[in-house]
Parts: sequence; C-alpha cells; structure tokens
Amino acid sequence: MTRTADGSAGDADYGAIGAGYGRYRRPEPSFGRAIAKELGDARTVLNVGAGAGSYEPRDRDVTAVEPSESMRAQRPPELARAIDATAEDLPFEDDTFDAAMTTFSVHQWQDVERGLAEMRRVTRGPVVVMTCDPERVQDYWLAEYAPDVMATEARRYPALDRIAAALGGEVTTTRLPIPFTCVDGFSEAYYGRPERLLDPEARRANSAWAFVDEMSAARSVAALRTALESGAWDDRHGPLRVQPSYDGSLVLVTGRP
Repeated sequence: MTRTADGSAGDADYGAIGAGYGRYRRPEPSFGRAIAKELGDARTVLNVGAGAGSYEPRDRDVTAVEPSESMRAQRPPELARAIDATAEDLPFEDDTFDAAMTTFSVHQWQDVERGLAEMRRVTRGPVVVMTCDPERVQDYWLAEYAPDVMATEARRYPALDRIAAALGGEVTTTRLPIPFTCVDGFSEAYYGRPERLLDPEARRANSAWAFVDEMSAARSVAALRTALESGAWDDRHGPLRVQPSYDGSLVLVTGRP
C-alpha cells in the first residue's frame, strides 16, 4: 500500500492539506444522529479513516483507524488514540466489532472493494458509510464557478451501487439533508453561505481543491468572487440564503449481513 511521508494512504496527502482540518470539518449534529441510528445498539464500533474524530460516538467503545499522522494529531484528548493502519489491511480478527463506520473517506481509498470487504470481515453487524453520490455532486451551484473541482469530486466518489455490491447483504441508502448552519465544512455545507468558499482555509479543508492546478483554482475563486460582488450569484441562487436545508449529494449507505 503506497503511503506518503505523513502516512496518508489515499489520493490526498493530509500532511500537506490537513493542518486546519479540525477547525473547519466539525461534526454536524444531525449527521451524527443519523449515523447513531444506523449503528443501532452496537456497543463496540470501528471507525475507519477516522481523521480528527468527527462523528465518533462518545457513548460507545470506539476503535479508530487513521493512516495520516497529521489527522491523528488533531484528535481531541478525550478520544482514544487512533491506530495507524489502512482500510485495506485492518489489523483485527474476524467479527471483532458490533458495527463499523466510515465518513467522508471511501473516495480516498486506493481499493474501495478491498477496504469495504475488510470492514465487513471484522464486523458482526452494520457497516455504515457516509459518502456523496457522484451522480449528484455536479448538480451543486459550485460547478458553475469551479467546474474542474466539482468534476474531480464526482470522479473520486465511488458509485453507490459499487459500495452496495462491496458491502453485500441487505443494503439501505438514506439521503441526508444538509442544514443551513452545517458545521461540517464540505462544499455543500455552504450552499447558502457562498462567501465562506472565498476563505482559502475553508477550501483547503475540501480535498478536491488540491487536485486542480493553482491557475485553475484561482480562476474559480475569481469567478465566484465576481459573481458575489456583482450580484449575479444572488440573482441565480439567492433563495438558498434563506432555505433551511439542502438536499444535495450526501448519503448514508448501510450494509447489514
């Protein structure tokens, strides 16, 4: 498994882009509640690609796996230390955990099928995957201003039927409405607060921006800034500023044996 100096094992090097991740990618409570519902009554939970600890239940026995040293260092002190390992090679015996989860992670794995098979192997009950539907990613208004970024994002996310096939068993898919005040700063979190994406640190917390060249990124930011300053963005999308939630690409895919 190829890994960077930071230990990152996917397509993004969090040693380079992950420094402020914990400030911008905080757990959104409504998403946390949805994940908890899917986990059911599981007491032991594996969190794969755990990052800085977002969405880890505080009322369960959680084992976290995270390959990036930078991300492990951002975990709050009340959380257990994360194990340095990858999704594709989990260091646990079969059926070790009651449930498993992964959030905003599968699109970065080198081998999605192998990683999900490993999660299924070590888990007795549900495996919960929070991800984005690539068929809907480019429906978001940001594609008008940053088409290369959003096209990259759509290519990175695995198709939902691919995830379902890898999980096997009984699979359900639940769409997650994004609240206006969403504190988990992925792109769609700012559906009604477009000015937030003018902040370079907010963009850095969305790894897709790292996959376009500096000139392309600069053109995209300039296009958005011009549209905001001229009022063109509000002419096209102004109602989003008062829309309480947004039905975007975010989903939970849960596989049960």
